[in-house]
Amino acid sequence: MTKKLANSPRQIYTPFMTPIEELSNLKKRLGQNSPTLFIKRDDQLGLALGGNKTRKLEYLMADALAQGCDSIITTGAVQSNHCRLTLSAARKEGLACHLLVEERVPNSYNEEASGNNFLFHLMQADSITVKQKGCVITDELQSIADSLRKNGAKPYIIPGGGSNVVGTMGYVNGAFEIMTQLKQQHISITDIICTSGSSGTQAGLLAGLAIKNADIPVIGISINRKKDEQSALIHRLTNDTLDFLEAHQRCDVEDIVVKDAYIGDGYSLPTEAMVNAVSLLAKTEGIILDPSYTGKAFAGMLDLIKEGYFSKDDRLLFIHTGGSPALFAYTK
Repeated sequence: MTKKLANSPRQIYTPFMTPIEELSNLKKRLGQNSPTLFIKRDDQLGLALGGNKTRKLEYLMADALAQGCDSIITTGAVQSNHCRLTLSAARKEGLACHLLVEERVPNSYNEEASGNNFLFHLMQADSITVKQKGCVITDELQSIADSLRKNGAKPYIIPGGGSNVVGTMGYVNGAFEIMTQLKQQHISITDIICTSGSSGTQAGLLAGLAIKNADIPVIGISINRKKDEQSALIHRLTNDTLDFLEAHQRCDVEDIVVKDAYIGDGYSLPTEAMVNAVSLLAKTEGIILDPSYTGKAFAGMLDLIKEGYFSKDDRLLFIHTGGSPALFAYTK
């Protein structure tokens, strides 16, 4: 751990390490050529129904509190896990919380929808502003902040997914936690697989592993951007985070692995492979994935196994980044 990370303010929302479990039933189902499979259960992180954003929010909320802010503003899609968890953290800290919901798929917002949207209302977000895809999100967030300031509030803006250098520290810590657990449980792994969306999870893992000098590839399954754009985003955020932490390590472009063949028709739009992956893990291991993120990422991992990208001697760790509440809005 770097001195800067150790000295950064942090709110502890998960006072334990999330489990690493072996997926032995799934391996049997996949056959003798399947690699050994493990899953990191970050769906069990703290705050309302868990998920990867909780790690990021430990640092983002601490930063907001350190600045004396009384209101949180953030953004996400209509079934945003990030918005759910940010709202949960704000409620825990006694802060106001304003959500900017981006309708990335036309006519997809339904005020009465289940899933995360239901939880926005259950936790009583102070405001929910809905904007169409194509708006300039940073400008819209700033507009909400300006309005709050005029009324005497002191707002703190958290970017979508919590993916800036402050939030990304959460997955630097996540990488440290993984390395500790692997040593404690006498587990060796050859690859880490995660969903690649707003990029903070993959960037944080890469930065943390670099600091630990751990030569473990992190394979991101993109759920919204093509490979070149996503890789550039991850590369920049990884090195920005290393710089912020005053670490001497760097991330090379060659270190970024992104697979973009599993997006389907677009962000949050179901694919047959996703549906099959969610069903397969549920009925073999009793673990629930979500339709937009982990479902597509897990489907991508299964396809890479099928196509021989991995050998039977490989040992894979899939990062379960949560999101299962959204499943209830996709029952059909």
